[in-house]
Amino acid sequence: MPAKNEDLHGSAPDKCETALLLIDVINDLAFPEAEQMLPDARKMAEKLLALKQRAREAGVPAIYVNDNFGKWKSDFRTTVDHCLSGESRGREIVETLRPDDDDYFVLKPKHSGFFSTTLETLLHYVGAKRLILTGIAGNFCVLFTANDAYMRDFNLMIPADCCVSNTPRENDEALGLMRKFLKADTRPSEEIVLQDGAQHRTN
Repeated sequence: MPAKNEDLHGSAPDKCETALLLIDVINDLAFPEAEQMLPDARKMAEKLLALKQRAREAGVPAIYVNDNFGKWKSDFRTTVDHCLSGESRGREIVETLRPDDDDYFVLKPKHSGFFSTTLETLLHYVGAKRLILTGIAGNFCVLFTANDAYMRDFNLMIPADCCVSNTPRENDEALGLMRKFLKADTRPSEEIVLQDGAQHRTN
């Protein structure tokens, strides 16, 4: 007989010590500072896409941790569709980083991916000990999620080229804080070594 919770993970890896978190990349960028962020966000999206593809090849699960934009009746697919609409400033970013069918997703109501969400439970079932945090914005949602992850004893990697803030200065300041106080490794994404350590279900 299959284990009671065997279907919790769908077709994503059942066990992997590393997880890739994509924070608020499904985003309509409907805020005043977004226009100045866009050039850096486009570059970030391309770097993050390459990292995600390498993670998939290594069996590292991708988890979209995304704001619900205050719409408590929405689901993740509705959020993706909204952000892909013609009037969405973030449409190009979302097209680049559109989730695959076997990716995980967690909707969050506040800045941190851990606050009032299922993220901690999901990471427990996956067996993650190391988190690669990426996304928008480095000095808000990435920072708050990193802080909560650090308090839960996760090892943190936050590639400098895979998160973006309103300005490069704010992004650099946030990365500096996370390096100093959260012991985060902020090396560029190309320097991250992803090993095929995932254990896939065979039955």
